[in-house]
Amino acid sequence: MASSSKPEKIYDVFLSFRGVDLRNNFIGHLYQALHRIGIYTFRDNEELKKGDQISPVLMKAIEESYIAIIVFSVNYASSRWCLEEVAKIIECKEEKNLIVLPVFYKVDPREVRGCRKSYQRALAKHESKFGKDSEKVKRWKEALSDAGKLSGWHLNDGDESELIQEIVEKISTYLAQTPLHVAKHPVGIDSRVAKLKSMLNLESDDGVLMVGIWGQGGIGKTSLAKALYNVIFRKFEGSCFLENVRETSEGTKSLVTLQEILLNDILLPKQRLEVSNVDRGIQLIQRRLGRKKVLLILDDADDLRQLNTLAEGKWFGNGSRIIITTRNKHLLDCHQIDQDHVYKVEALDDSQAHDLLTKHALQTHQIRIDLVDSALNYAKGLPLALEVLGSLLCGTTEDVWESTLMKLSRIPDKKINNVLKVSYDGLDENEKEIFLHIACFFNGRTREYTKKVLDSCDLLTVVGFDTLIKRSLIRFELGILKVHNLIQAMGKDIVNQECRDDPGRRSRLWLYDDVANVLSHDMGDCAIKAIVLELPEPIEMHISPEAFTKMRRLRLLILHNVQDSFQGPICLPNELRWFEWSGCTHQIPEFSAGPKKLVGLDMSKGNITGVLKQFKDFQNLKYATFSYCEGLVRIPDLSYTPNLKKLDFRDCKNLVEVHKSLAYHDKLQVLIFSGCYELSAFPNELKSKNIQILNFTNCTKFERFPDIPHKLEALNILSLDRTAIKELPTSIENLTSLKLMYLNRCKNLVSLPSSIYKLQNLGELEVSGCTNLVGFPKYEDLADPCMKTGLSKLYRLDLSNCNLSEVEFFENLSCFPLLESFILEGNNIIALPSSINKRDHLSFLYVGSCHHLQKIPELPAFLNFFADHCESLQKNEDLSSIHQLVGKSLADGLDTHQISL
Repeated sequence: MASSSKPEKIYDVFLSFRGVDLRNNFIGHLYQALHRIGIYTFRDNEELKKGDQISPVLMKAIEESYIAIIVFSVNYASSRWCLEEVAKIIECKEEKNLIVLPVFYKVDPREVRGCRKSYQRALAKHESKFGKDSEKVKRWKEALSDAGKLSGWHLNDGDESELIQEIVEKISTYLAQTPLHVAKHPVGIDSRVAKLKSMLNLESDDGVLMVGIWGQGGIGKTSLAKALYNVIFRKFEGSCFLENVRETSEGTKSLVTLQEILLNDILLPKQRLEVSNVDRGIQLIQRRLGRKKVLLILDDADDLRQLNTLAEGKWFGNGSRIIITTRNKHLLDCHQIDQDHVYKVEALDDSQAHDLLTKHALQTHQIRIDLVDSALNYAKGLPLALEVLGSLLCGTTEDVWESTLMKLSRIPDKKINNVLKVSYDGLDENEKEIFLHIACFFNGRTREYTKKVLDSCDLLTVVGFDTLIKRSLIRFELGILKVHNLIQAMGKDIVNQECRDDPGRRSRLWLYDDVANVLSHDMGDCAIKAIVLELPEPIEMHISPEAFTKMRRLRLLILHNVQDSFQGPICLPNELRWFEWSGCTHQIPEFSAGPKKLVGLDMSKGNITGVLKQFKDFQNLKYATFSYCEGLVRIPDLSYTPNLKKLDFRDCKNLVEVHKSLAYHDKLQVLIFSGCYELSAFPNELKSKNIQILNFTNCTKFERFPDIPHKLEALNILSLDRTAIKELPTSIENLTSLKLMYLNRCKNLVSLPSSIYKLQNLGELEVSGCTNLVGFPKYEDLADPCMKTGLSKLYRLDLSNCNLSEVEFFENLSCFPLLESFILEGNNIIALPSSINKRDHLSFLYVGSCHHLQKIPELPAFLNFFADHCESLQKNEDLSSIHQLVGKSLADGLDTHQISL
């Protein structure tokens, strides 16, 4: 059967509350806090609760939410609509995996679950109206009892803002765990998920249960595991889906990386946990997860070593479930998973197979039944084969069906690889080249990176990606390129069949032995187009000086963790388009004389002291990375590389000087110097008209920002955090497209130019921790009668922990008209400007630790205002001009100084 139609989850959070009690205080603050960080929350309005019947809109909203927060207040049970909501919420908790989190707002949880005090009185009134034996009232009581037993929060006289922050963090943690993409057409999934759920015995928290999902490649094990994960993962304290365990444990990432993913996905720590070795990873898993109820799915495991380092049941807390998908049933037996907990995935039955094929084939006209039957007979119910075959035949005519099926019939071995090979054979040469590159090298890489590399090799990547996606050969998930392991194996097999005995006669190499064989001595004329060798640890390899000279077809060369023995200078062919040698321990290899076609160059983490000597010949170079090259001291003349788009020198700790040519590159878009602690010599002017990102973060000796003599209409992001600059030039106004500017912790910064008001596209300005900044420029100092508004798009201004004593600049309503967030924490200000209550967009104002602050003007009711640790403000007795809610909070002498409107 096809997957059932399930309601889409629209809302992140549904808020259930008694409006008259909480709408304008606690709920309003909670709603705004959730809204600020992008959590889509349903909060009803009063119109939905008029009349005798609860609005269907509310019922639908509950069904379409991931999480429900029930705020139980004193009068909650007096509302029939609130009781209907809680009953519906508990129903959805059981039937639709809705997460339910109660907040007991100035009521004891025992009052709710035991229907005592105000809840008892309210229910008695309902019984008098509907009858003591009313099923409706009984349902309400049961729902209150169930909800009152749930773990949540209890607030009596504590700090509401702290509770709100705790709730927001909890919600964020839940929402960080999102459902997985299962399949475009998940045919036959639901019944299998139901069977697996029964095997998992989710109602029991006794011990740890392990289940195996076993079946041949392409049978749909991964899709089934993902669908199961989506249905049950919210029942656990943490969850992790480890995809492609076999491939990852064999590649550059290794088992250590899988252990890191497991820990970080389940714990969701603020700072990512790192694992130094496998044994250390096992200890961390046992210690950090030993008391947690977790869901762990290991997809495509094939070695007992993987299970022994990732999935021992005794490492996890009671109630945990571990699910392993594999082609190897013996692996499950060795891991002592009993037969009752091994689910064998069978092929689709005829009805399901027909449904899946037709969904992917998308025929607009009738195809003969015998042709459809022949296609189904060929695929034998294998989901991957049906998907690829259906995509291959999508929208074609009967004669194409007949010809394709006839072609398939001539293939002697009717296995999955043959089905997939048909899809490859139908590609044009451009798409074939792209597919083989992806299958051999780029599975799991980002779309952006892969596109840049393949474009450099003169391939038409955009149309190639589109064709390959339509043929179901590749897919993208959140910008990451994904290829099913069987399709990848098919692509690699195509390359190996070019010549199984001689790697030098193959078009692509990716295995260490093959690469070492080819590079260790002077080869004759060979067919190699690309070499990509990414090793998990540094390995020394003997590379012949003449190894590359006869590789006339070589376009792509990527070596990671390859340390050469350097018998002499290595000469690279001029036809090379993309070259990466991360961790190269010696000088940059040389090129033959004459023009070079290199587009991408990455020598990061290399022990090099200078860049390419023949830069004048690199007319096509677009991307150059020298990050972490600690021996690099200066950048030479780059005027001979007119096509440069990106230069990355991050963490070149000893880089001192940048050649003036860099400031005039017309095509340069990204320039990164973050972590170049010694950088001090930079061109006096910047004229790169296409520069988009400029990053000097942590350039602690960088004192002078260049002048901008002409308008630069492309620069969007400028980061000068923790630099030594004292001021910005007046010409900063020429960065007309600037959206984000960061000047945090610039300890030497003493002033900002008034021309900053001309940055009409600036959205965020952060000037935090600039302790020598005593004032912010005034709009009045800018003599420009043509300008009516200053910083017209600024929505966030952070001036925290500077040395400001006044904020008169904020009085002028012609400035910052769209400002939403204003942070003044840790300054010396005495008073806030009266114009604040006229700023309609301002929703967040933080003046915490402003110890001299004495006066607050009247504030708008919608403003979230925080003033913790403002001792002088607390002592001030003249509260007449302050908004009544703030004034009351101050007059009552809050234990904490935090005020939230």
